[in-house]
Amino acid sequence: MNSRRTINLPNRPANLPFSDAVLVDHALYISGRIGIDPATGLVPPEVEHELRILFDDFAAVLKAADMTWDELVWVQVFSPDLTLWQRFNAEYVKHFRGEFPARAFLGSAPLLLNGRFEMMGIAVRKT
Repeated sequence: MNSRRTINLPNRPANLPFSDAVLVDHALYISGRIGIDPATGLVPPEVEHELRILFDDFAAVLKAADMTWDELVWVQVFSPDLTLWQRFNAEYVKHFRGEFPARAFLGSAPLLLNGRFEMMGIAVRKT
């Protein structure tokens, strides 16, 4: 029998029709995240500020499940502007100590709130 629990960060709007993540046994499925400034509810105008928010938020979801970046096994990133790939990577590599997870960086249509990146992933708890 699978154990299943939803993970929702404390400051998320209650009316969203999805969970921040779902933990099933040892696997954590993290919903798509956009770097939205909690103070304004908008994506900040600076790319690096958006990336810091995105990665901090992603880290908070991992922490809520008692997991780390190094337990990520798969990451998918959507971006309507593929020229931002290197700027994304500059922040991305800061969060891993070991091997990197499998990843896709995909061009997309416009994202919600004019986000430049949406990131989702799967982590598997090290046992």
